[in-house]
Amino acid sequence: MKGKNILVVDDEPLIRKLVTDFLKKDGYSVVEAEDGKKAMDLFFSEEKIDLLILDVMLPEYDGFTVCREIRKKSKVPIIMLTARGDEFDEIFGLDIGADEYISKPFSPNILIARVNAVLRRTMCANDNINDFNGLKIDNDAHQVTLDGKIVDLSPKEYELLIYLSENYGKALSREQILDKVWGYDYYGDLRTVDTHINRLRIKLDSKSEYVNTVRGYGYRFEVKK
Repeated sequence: MKGKNILVVDDEPLIRKLVTDFLKKDGYSVVEAEDGKKAMDLFFSEEKIDLLILDVMLPEYDGFTVCREIRKKSKVPIIMLTARGDEFDEIFGLDIGADEYISKPFSPNILIARVNAVLRRTMCANDNINDFNGLKIDNDAHQVTLDGKIVDLSPKEYELLIYLSENYGKALSREQILDKVWGYDYYGDLRTVDTHINRLRIKLDSKSEYVNTVRGYGYRFEVKK
């Protein structure tokens, strides 16, 4: 979950700084907005937002309005913050699509725990289909598509892609790949890995660059932006 991009929306600079500092310390990337209009402009721009931390009382558009408008087009997780302890506000916020509701003042550590929990739930809900910028892996259907077209992979090529993608961004040695995909009792040599990687890259066509060579070591799966 580290590296996820979080939009923090609050008109109080000290609150934004507090939340932002704790999120960055925990490995998240942060974008900030001080009012509802800027929040929606940022969210609907090309920048990918993985979660919103959204104050209720905001200039321009209040948090309820922002939440409602975003929910019309996105299922992105939203955690709402409020200085008002009104039960009606909490119920209303949840009814219009907020995932969590936290009252001020709050413990930054509790907020981080809620962020982690919400993102874990979101990942579990979507873990059957992984979309890597047009390269989709459907674990239920045991199928890979590239820009909507089915990619004809052999069983070993599919297992290889799954193992690489499940370890996104991590350098995997040829030995690790051989042991995981072919099994510890496999007596072939490491060239088997290279051969299958080459075949996989050919079939991934325009997305072949997602499988990067780590010179003298192995391979890493990573989407290049």
